[in-house]
Amino acid sequence: MGTPFNAVLTTAEMSAVFNDNAIAHAMLRFEEALAHAQAAEGMIPLEAANAIASCCRAELYDFSAIIVESRTAGSLAIPLIKALTRMVRENNEPAAGFVHWGSTSQDVIDTALVLATRDALVLIERDLDKLIASLLELAERHAATPVLARTLLQPAQVISFGLKITGWAAPLVRSRAQLGQLAARALTLQLGGAVGTLSIMEEHGEKIAQRVARTLELGVPPAPWHTQRDEWIRLGLEVAVLVGSLGKIAIDVALMCQAEVGELAEPTYNGRGGSSAMPHKKNPVSVMIALAAAQRTPHRAAAILTAMAQQHERGLGNWQAECAEWPELFSSAHGALSALAHAMPGLQINAARMRANIDAQSGLVFSEAATILLASHIGRDRAHALLEELARDVIAIDRPLEAAMQAHLATDTALQKAVDAEQLHRCFDVDGAAEHSAKLARARIAQLRAALHREPSCREK
Repeated sequence: MGTPFNAVLTTAEMSAVFNDNAIAHAMLRFEEALAHAQAAEGMIPLEAANAIASCCRAELYDFSAIIVESRTAGSLAIPLIKALTRMVRENNEPAAGFVHWGSTSQDVIDTALVLATRDALVLIERDLDKLIASLLELAERHAATPVLARTLLQPAQVISFGLKITGWAAPLVRSRAQLGQLAARALTLQLGGAVGTLSIMEEHGEKIAQRVARTLELGVPPAPWHTQRDEWIRLGLEVAVLVGSLGKIAIDVALMCQAEVGELAEPTYNGRGGSSAMPHKKNPVSVMIALAAAQRTPHRAAAILTAMAQQHERGLGNWQAECAEWPELFSSAHGALSALAHAMPGLQINAARMRANIDAQSGLVFSEAATILLASHIGRDRAHALLEELARDVIAIDRPLEAAMQAHLATDTALQKAVDAEQLHRCFDVDGAAEHSAKLARARIAQLRAALHREPSCREK
């Protein structure tokens, strides 16, 4: 997250969630909450808890130096706890002996990452809501706008652009629901002590955990989860799935933005998307960022999934790898999400070019409809073979498929009697084909809006 190349692909807001100061602050919040909880349960003196709390301020510490020390210590928590203990000792020597009492490094680091992740999810949901809202508005506006559907990158049939957009929005709505549900289970306190038993805290352990969780506004898990990472990893993997869905939007938009296609264009302002060499170029920067995230995220997801196989009661290398990958996963996700959320409201839609691209297919994209029309009279196999033959003629002599069919009907008196000109013409009705998709689009828009209303916000949990 610290390189200029990463900075291009993420946001300052997400970088701030996981930066040095934010993680130090979160770790110290844990230590302060732990001391107060232990004092409330009579485990340590109240005076000691107050002395510890007074030193739990991130600005009192050189976190850069602590990070350097952590390479030798093997844990970010060890030098931070040492620095905190020194600070407490300077103010209240007896209280120094109660710093981090009965806890362990993974408790403070995991809980700090949970606190940071909660803030990260607020950013993700905020921009996810913006993007979904923009997409649904576009889908409503273009519910009946005809556009080519493409399969295997080739023209296939006519749908409506609104229906295509609902296909972009639907996975985002599902991810929003999943993130909320998974967050409710995963954003929990980690407090287990040396091996997950809280043995030093004896009978006070459960109540102390409840107090710490309440102070930090976190859930209380059924048991410490320091090597049982399943709920936590599920949350991370859903973020990765969200990025995959954003990548799908980005690649479609990028292809439709190509000058030769010309159906879409990203909004341009303040030199955005310009070229250092070619003044005419307007590059799709937002989709570029989303596609870069989609390229990187599968590797992040694989890394945290692989790290689940942790040895015994504390992982060696795998937990540490997960901690390093976790912020990068959210960094990429928010970079992609923010970029698309800013681009979609101003997306330039060239409906005339969409229509022209359909017309350029000479009616070939209606070959299935024409086949179905003829199949009821001559059978599907004969109808399919006939349309294949006519399609070759259309390409060879550059004339519309409808005209080729009319010419064939003129020579086939039996078929001419069975198929009237009006029926044939309806097969090639661009707006008629789009209207069918429009009905589906409007129904899906309503379904997606209803789904959004059913799911509470992460900010409300």
